[in-house]
Amino acid sequence: MTERTGGSRRTVITASALAEPAASLSGYTVGVTADRRRDELAGLLENRGARVVLAPALRIVPIADDAELRAATRACLSTPPDVVLVNTGIGMRGWLEAAESWGLAEPLRTVLARAYLVARGPKARAAVRTAGLQDQWAPEGESFDEVVDHLSERGIAGLTIAIQLHGESQPEYTETLQAAGAQVIEVPVYRWAPPTDPAPLHRLVDLVAARLVDAVTFTSAPAVGALLRAAGPECDNVLEAFRTDVLAACVGPVTAAPLRGHDVPVVAPPRARLSSLVRTIVDELPRRALTIEVSGHSLTLRGHAAIVDGELRPLAPAPMAVLRALAATPGRVLSRAALLHMLPRGADEHAVEMAVARLRAGLGTPGIVQTVVKRGYRLPN
Repeated sequence: MTERTGGSRRTVITASALAEPAASLSGYTVGVTADRRRDELAGLLENRGARVVLAPALRIVPIADDAELRAATRACLSTPPDVVLVNTGIGMRGWLEAAESWGLAEPLRTVLARAYLVARGPKARAAVRTAGLQDQWAPEGESFDEVVDHLSERGIAGLTIAIQLHGESQPEYTETLQAAGAQVIEVPVYRWAPPTDPAPLHRLVDLVAARLVDAVTFTSAPAVGALLRAAGPECDNVLEAFRTDVLAACVGPVTAAPLRGHDVPVVAPPRARLSSLVRTIVDELPRRALTIEVSGHSLTLRGHAAIVDGELRPLAPAPMAVLRALAATPGRVLSRAALLHMLPRGADEHAVEMAVARLRAGLGTPGIVQTVVKRGYRLPN
């Protein structure tokens, strides 16, 4: 069952659904920062049982009528490039569509067919071949560094290189190619812009900082930067959450690079596909889950749920926080004052008692949370 609330969607899974392979992310919350393919990615995650928070970090703004794109296209026609770097599938398609609207599609195809085409990734390669063209090389890791190294080894002095930009200029690579003696034509097909409604992104930042999501997916490096900028003064806290409790899942190494630059451990699939990204999350999140034995029962903690003897038990944030604290040291008694620190600010010891009561009701199994008179609570061994 899918629910939509405040621009986000969430999937509620019954306990019996846990046994189904498709529900392998039941009990987890995953943030999605993609815009263009957000529904596709959200659907893949929801089909696995995840609760999804949609929070586009950026949106793509086509600039087919932009004078810069037209000027870059005419520059390629007047000075046919020896090498063309196709960065993205959407960029390649947008460039050809814009050229078609100007009556320049066939001349542009002719120029591209004669060039040494480099496709930086499978989507770029697919767009090249759909256009009836043939790429000559693609970097194994899909990174700009590999492209620059490859072209430098081939020798580019005196050559003209056209680069279909990936949303924004990357002067560090352009300058490296120019320093090696190449003339560079930058082709701006689209640009990144802030989301029309920034509220979902700011909400996701708050959820990450509070460790109330289990993973966040990224499908572009600019989206990483946009989320960190949205974090503002909370940026350090968000980064620390990614280093410890929140899984950063990136579609490929280029997307992962900004996070790795902040010493954030990242998971990425071997192939840059949304389905592969979801499979990576399916493999990783359950592996991080804590499983303990309590009073003869198997207890596994997921993001917003517990699994008791194979049955999924969704829990509200406060009872879940209490359970996590108790499960960290099974058998140890935690006082109400100690558990109070796990609850939102402003809570009192009565709130701890309410959270424990809701936890017991949510678990539905007597004896898991034990009261130790005048001392507090524990999970008995």
